[in-house]
Amino acid sequence: MQAGIVGLPNVGKSTIFNALTAAGAASANYPFCTIEPNIGVLPVPDARLYRIQKHIPTQKVIPAAVEIVDIAGLVRGASKGEGLGNQFLGNIRNVDAVLHVVRCFENPDVVHVDGPIDPMRDIETIETELCLADLDSLQKQVDRTAKKARGGEKDALARIEIMEAALKLLEQGRPVRLLPIEKPEDVVALKDAGLLTFKPVLYVCNVDEQSAANGNAFSAIVAKHAASEGAECVIISGQVEAEVSELEVDDRMAFLGDLGLTEPGLNRLARSAYKLLGLYTYFTAGEKEIRAWTFRKGAKAPECAGVIHTDFERGFIRAEVYSIEDLETYRSEAALRTAGKLRVEGKEYVVADGDLMHFRFNV
Repeated sequence: MQAGIVGLPNVGKSTIFNALTAAGAASANYPFCTIEPNIGVLPVPDARLYRIQKHIPTQKVIPAAVEIVDIAGLVRGASKGEGLGNQFLGNIRNVDAVLHVVRCFENPDVVHVDGPIDPMRDIETIETELCLADLDSLQKQVDRTAKKARGGEKDALARIEIMEAALKLLEQGRPVRLLPIEKPEDVVALKDAGLLTFKPVLYVCNVDEQSAANGNAFSAIVAKHAASEGAECVIISGQVEAEVSELEVDDRMAFLGDLGLTEPGLNRLARSAYKLLGLYTYFTAGEKEIRAWTFRKGAKAPECAGVIHTDFERGFIRAEVYSIEDLETYRSEAALRTAGKLRVEGKEYVVADGDLMHFRFNV
């Protein structure tokens, strides 16, 4: 699962990406600094790992992670191929969710492609280009699907109504993700259509150092817009995060504390991105490591076992499951077994977020 960082040139995408992943992606004060998308792995902080470690001593703790893609900046006319438009749109099409970075800071030394700072103008520029690209793509698909529907093709008959509703929304300049959807098959139809504006969005307000703790007037505008869409908004200072990433661990909290922060903004961004992708976590714990594993909501035990290794899924026998809360009450796996709190679950068990699991398999 990948989340793509998008936005206009010079809003701080690559600065944030570098701090996120320590991947050393290029960043500079000119448009199109990022040409080929950079990919990095973002750890997802989870306090539950350390709650487990209190009762199961281990050599190392490994958090879950998501892949973050730093995509080239977009400009007006991208839907018609301006700038790096075609490449930009193609890269967005390949990710599962969008982290829309919006510039919410003023700095005369960092040029803005459209002049003065205006978050809503920037958001509308991106949305307009994505809507125009989707409009062109979906119109062609609707024409083909309508023809098949008239011929009585069942699949086309099932899809045409939601596709036409999405097309009408795009004609109004509004993203498809705002379309009310009740039927799961309609979600599948829109995903299959490959629409850019159907991807979930997290707005990321890149603010100056002084605004890192509470935001500013610019970020308030973005937050209001996000709320109107039912989306989330995260405040982060790329400048602060870049400085934090260069500090020794012992110095980081002191630096953040001086700014009124209790944790790096990247921690909040990581958790929000994980949630945006619809991801959940189960844990394994033993003498060597405590580890968080990622799965999609609704996954059953064999599928989750396969996240560790395909042999675990292929030869799945059963899963032994318990909760962190019970571990904290009984303080050891041995005590959990004695108290009957370690459950044995079969192939139909739907794994819950936060489950601690041991898989039994035979290949």
